[in-house]
Amino acid sequence: MRKVGCLGLLIGLGLIAALFWVARDWSGEGPAAKPLAVVVPEGASLSRAAGELEKQGAIRSAWRFRGYARVFGTGKPIKAGEYAIPARASASDILALLEQGKVRQRLIPVPEGYPSILVHEALIRAEGLTGQVAVPREGSILPDSYAYQLNDTRTAIVARMQKAMADYLATAWKKRKPGIAVKSPEEAIVLASIVEKETGKPSERRMVAAVYTNRLKRGMPLQADPTVIYPITKGKPLGRRIKRSELQAKNGYNTYASAGLPVGPIANPGRQSIDAVLDPATTSALYFVADGTGGHVFADTLEQHNANVAKWYAIRRARGEM
Repeated sequence: MRKVGCLGLLIGLGLIAALFWVARDWSGEGPAAKPLAVVVPEGASLSRAAGELEKQGAIRSAWRFRGYARVFGTGKPIKAGEYAIPARASASDILALLEQGKVRQRLIPVPEGYPSILVHEALIRAEGLTGQVAVPREGSILPDSYAYQLNDTRTAIVARMQKAMADYLATAWKKRKPGIAVKSPEEAIVLASIVEKETGKPSERRMVAAVYTNRLKRGMPLQADPTVIYPITKGKPLGRRIKRSELQAKNGYNTYASAGLPVGPIANPGRQSIDAVLDPATTSALYFVADGTGGHVFADTLEQHNANVAKWYAIRRARGEM
């Protein structure tokens, strides 16, 4: 009887040790010394995914992983895609990622005022995207950060960006203030792109929009420097002062040489600039110039404006810029 009791004790201790080992193997730290990116192909089975995980060093054993999945998993089908596996992730945590479909999200940021040529360059540089795409139509992209997954197409990302702009513009246009200067959503984007390029201060956008609204209603040229630069650089920084010949050039965009709106947008405006054009501030101001602090000072008359320009020139001379 004593031998039977000892045997039972040994079996019990063996089972406890085995359970402890399984728990450690399943829920303990994994073998990956650093974060890993593992791709599960479309239509791949758990068996194939386990093989890829073992190959990449995320798990110790594919066949043990499959066994654990049958015992401890939810039975949900795994989702294809790219998975970011943290360093030392346990087999349990990795299975949870696969069953929950928590694939890695990559981002393409599109800042407010980005011209379409720079959006195109960002799309071409983005790792993991496939296919070619033309430069999007200027003003058709809504600035935002766009998530994508490995092997998404560039054309699909552009379509999402353009749909976001179309949807936002349609909603904003319905809420437009009566008596604004623009007569269509397309004109709103053109003017909003100028507002976007003229000020980087959100608090000024409605005031800048109001100045241009007042000028349009009076038939005055908008005289916006960014519209002079756009035909030269397609929206990229000019990197020098504007030449007199460029201020006089008639090309459909230059708002010094021609009154009214340019023939198209000069950038992709953000939500706040669109809203500012559709609900500008109430003011009689017709002019504005930089104030030396990153903002602008506004004026109702040319006399006031000339005095403000003289102050701005004095600031620039003190800085050694003139």
